[in-house]
Amino acid sequence: MPAILANTRLLVATLWAGSLWAVGYLVAPTLFATLTDRVLAGSIAGSMFHSMAMLSLGCALAMVLLLWRATPDWTPARRRTVLALVAAMALCTVISHFGLQPMMAELRHAAGPAGVMESAAKSRFGMLHGISSVIYLVQSALAGWLVIKQV
Repeated sequence: MPAILANTRLLVATLWAGSLWAVGYLVAPTLFATLTDRVLAGSIAGSMFHSMAMLSLGCALAMVLLLWRATPDWTPARRRTVLALVAAMALCTVISHFGLQPMMAELRHAAGPAGVMESAAKSRFGMLHGISSVIYLVQSALAGWLVIKQV
C-alpha cells in the first residue's frame, strides 16, 4: 500500500505542475496568438485559469492528505519542505485567484464590450496582470521543485 500512495503522490504533483505549465505557457499564449478577438481570447483564458485554480486547490488538499499518510520513510525536514512547497503554491493560487482576479474582472466589466485594453483602466489592469503573471511564474517554479522532491 505505501508504494501505491507514493506513486499517487508523484502523480498528483505531476498533474499539478504539468497543468500549470500547459495552461499558462502553452494554452493561454496560443489563444492570444490564434484568435483575432483579444476580448474572447482573454475570456477563454480567464475561464481556463479559473479551472486551473480549482484544480490547484484540489491538488494541494490531495498532497496534504498524501503527505500525512504516504511518507512514513521521509525525514521530518523533507516532509516540512514539501508541505511548505504545497502551502506556498496554494497561497499563490489564493492570492491570484481570489485577490487579483476579482479586481481584474471588475475592470473588465467596467470597460464594457470594447475591452479593458481600450479603457482608462488599461494601466491598472496591466499592473494587476503583471503581478498575477509573476505569482504564476513563482508557482510554476515551485511546482517543478515539488515534483523533484517526490523522488
